[in-house]
This record gives sequence, C-alpha cells and structure tokens, in this order.
Amino acid sequence: MKPQTPIKRHPAIVSFSKDHHFGLLLVWKIRQGLQHAIQADRISHYVLYFFKEDLEKHFKDEEQLLFSKLPAGDPLRKQAEADHQTIYKLIAAIEKAKTDTRLLSQLADALEQHIRFEERELFNHLQNNFSSEDLEITAGRYPTRSETLEEKWKDTFWVIKK
Repeated sequence: MKPQTPIKRHPAIVSFSKDHHFGLLLVWKIRQGLQHAIQADRISHYVLYFFKEDLEKHFKDEEQLLFSKLPAGDPLRKQAEADHQTIYKLIAAIEKAKTDTRLLSQLADALEQHIRFEERELFNHLQNNFSSEDLEITAGRYPTRSETLEEKWKDTFWVIKK
C-alpha cells in the first residue's frame, strides 16, 4: 500500500485545519470518557462548553467564508452543510439528554467523519475552485481557539489515572 503524502494546504485554509485538530481531540475525549465509563453528564457538560466556546464559531466561519463561496448546488457544499446540521441537532439533543451515551457516541462519530471529509475532500475542492480574491478574504481569518479554553475547564474526565 502506497503511503499517503500530506496534502499541501493553501495558507488561507490552514487556520481551519488547525481548528480541526482540536475537533478531533474532542472526539478522542468523548471516546475516552465513554470507554472508561465516565458519567455521561460530565462528558456532555464539556461537549456543550467546547461547542459554545469553540466549535460553533468554527462552523459559522466555515459557513460564511468557505461554503458560501461555492455554488448552492455544489454536492460537496451540500454535504458539508448537511453535516453541520446533523452536528447542530446532536448538540441540541445532548442539551436535552445529558446522560445519553448513545448521543455522545453519535456526535463523536459524526464530528470525526465530518472533519475527515473536509480535510480529504472539501478543502482540496475549495483550493481548486476559489478565486484568488476568495482566498485572500479567507486568509484574514484567525483560528477561533481561545488560549484559555482548556484552562477554564477543571473537570478533565479524559485523563485516566491508573
């Protein structure tokens, strides 16, 4: 099997890829918590905090700066928007049912699949189809991640002590 070479990301899209690292870290934290039978409401509280403080802003930036620059009928745009809607619905469901481990697992799966889709397909498509003007506008965006995001959260349920 031929090793996959890293995809050269256009500088205008790099900040979105950096955000994705933290999205995948959220997936890992959810799965760690579930695997080690951490109370679902503890995991849910962190998920809702992370969504409000980080992921929601990232989604809004993608929708405004990336998806909207593609034609409305573009199949990759449609998939990306549908993925976001699925994740928004899962977050709303978790808000109502904080002890539902099934919802947390579904969110982890949906978020991971969405990030992999964007990194492997959508971002390449954007790089190939964006005008230099669109790329320049997008390049002005800074990652949404707050330096103090993790410092503010004290319940590190994903750190398993042996």
